[in-house]
Amino acid sequence: MPRAPQTRGPSTVGHDVRMRPGFEHQLLTIGYEGRTADELINELAGAGVDVLVDVRLTPVSRKPGMSKRGLSAALAEAGVRYLHVPALGNPKENRDGFRAGDTISRSRFRDMLRLPEAAEALRTVEELVKRNHVALLCFEREADTCHRRIVGDELARRTSAVNIAHA
Repeated sequence: MPRAPQTRGPSTVGHDVRMRPGFEHQLLTIGYEGRTADELINELAGAGVDVLVDVRLTPVSRKPGMSKRGLSAALAEAGVRYLHVPALGNPKENRDGFRAGDTISRSRFRDMLRLPEAAEALRTVEELVKRNHVALLCFEREADTCHRRIVGDELARRTSAVNIAHA
């Protein structure tokens, strides 16, 4: 599957994502809920993503093509590098509260990002963002109900001139 070239001007990715010109770094967050593997990969390729960072704690799925091995292979065929970073995953016992917007669950996740393993993982992804067009992947379709939004916000805080878009 050929990759689409990265856009330089404003473009729309998916249903509501705008990549804005004038930003040195681009970061996309995306959930695969309601998408097939082909739809996900086409959206990533269309957005010019070079590296997909999987921020699921456990990269398994009942959805065909969304588990680590299959997704990694399909992304490689599309010219997109796959990296699983479990240290940035939301623990299972924190997910329901997080999805519901519980402030304690969100605070718990932010605290988790300060742990040494998560802090090191953030540094790794930060370096990727500086050199590549990166996408963060998790399950939830809406970024507001997913921990990837907080991961993206933390990366934006650490990386100047970053544009975050959510798909």
